[in-house]
Amino acid sequence: MKTKIAVLVSGGGTNLQALIDAQGKTLKSGEIALVVSSNPNAYALERAKKAGIDTAVVSKKEWGSQAAFEEKLNQVLTAHHIELIILAGFMTILTESFTSRYPKRILNVHPSLIPSFCGEGFYGLRVHQAALDYGVKVTGATVHYVNEIPDGGEIIAQKAVYIEENDTPETLQRRVMEQAEWVLLPQAAERVCAGLQNKA
Repeated sequence: MKTKIAVLVSGGGTNLQALIDAQGKTLKSGEIALVVSSNPNAYALERAKKAGIDTAVVSKKEWGSQAAFEEKLNQVLTAHHIELIILAGFMTILTESFTSRYPKRILNVHPSLIPSFCGEGFYGLRVHQAALDYGVKVTGATVHYVNEIPDGGEIIAQKAVYIEENDTPETLQRRVMEQAEWVLLPQAAERVCAGLQNKA
């Protein structure tokens, strides 16, 4: 049996697409059983539907409080027998009361080499702008386990990407996605899924 994966999204879903495309290739030990979006208008939901994957929308706005939102999210995941959660551009911070239910079963991809340019407030183009402002020559992506500290969980894998002279945050974001995030995330997901199966 393959490990049942839920991918949590909020936007366009490019990392979700990388995972969908990797199924049966890089990602053999797990399958995406559910895509949950915190945003009802996220294009990621369309990507999931095209791939025949179940979808759900759970937004904090709709549920009012963080506790109610996390409870609903947990109910949806439980109903689909989810064993592994992957955050792919999910813009809601999860608290310890949620993350502690899934120890070493929540993965996130972050567009820098942690511990650089990470933590609260570092997301999207802000990460790449910070790397360029600082003048680093190498950036990249990190896949890590999720705990209650933003970008604070144990690192699973990292991949470096060189910064080029004329880079803008947008060109750098694109290259980090293509060279690091889309490669690293399916590989890390496979490694964790295979590990969970060995424990079963």
